[in-house]
Amino acid sequence: MELHTCAVTGHRPTRFKWKYKENNNGCKRLKKRMHDQFIVLYEKGVRRFLVGGGLGVDQWAGEIILRLKEQPEYSDIELVVVLPFPGHDAQWDSRSRERLAFLIRHSAEHITVGKSASRESYIQRNRYMVDHVDCLLAVYDGEQNLKSSTAQTVNYAEEKKRFLIAIHPDTAHISYMQ
Repeated sequence: MELHTCAVTGHRPTRFKWKYKENNNGCKRLKKRMHDQFIVLYEKGVRRFLVGGGLGVDQWAGEIILRLKEQPEYSDIELVVVLPFPGHDAQWDSRSRERLAFLIRHSAEHITVGKSASRESYIQRNRYMVDHVDCLLAVYDGEQNLKSSTAQTVNYAEEKKRFLIAIHPDTAHISYMQ
């Protein structure tokens, strides 16, 4: 199977045991698993990674991808930030907004899919990402809560027959689905 593009989705920090404490060993382990999977995907031909511009997994993935891109052997990686609507980060703390602005500044492209603050804009963003990739890497616990944006994105990717890599947020166990 040839892969060229991958979207990343996952839970917000409030879902994790460590919440916003990124120096927690569980968070470090999760970021390491994501890093390692990005390298595996790169070796399979993926050069373009789409992230959703949210707190937590989206930001971490974007930062990891940009750090990889700094290395000569991965300099052809492209980061694409896909936002749900203009100003979706208006209620965030300043550090989180700065982190997102950094990702956007250093991305190959950023796309805003919705026009206003609505649940529909988030759904459009998630579907846009799945519709424009070969695979989805999801930090996902398998919870089928229909309110979960991550669960909806995973379900949509399965419906669209995308290659799926799931990293469990608590155990960091990796599973692959086709």
